Amino acid sequence: MTKFMDVHHGMRGITAEQLQAAHKADLAIEKDENVHFERAWADPDAGVVYCLSEAPSADAVQRIHERAGHKADEIHPVPLTV
Repeated sequence: MTKFMDVHHGMRGITAEQLQAAHKADLAIEKDENVHFERAWADPDAGVVYCLSEAPSADAVQRIHERAGHKADEIHPVPLTV
């Protein structure tokens, strides 16, 4: 499986509680696509949210995000980590 970093724009003012709720929504259905969302970060001032996942494909990541109500604007494979 591949790691993916996805980006959501237009999230200006997101709170920790809202970020947690969005992450929980992903976790609740992630197994349907064999995805695992590891972590999420947000910059409320810039309105950007980042999610790190492990999945069989970027399409699988997007399907989970769409079903959870927050489609990703960008999804990038992360083939190297240190």
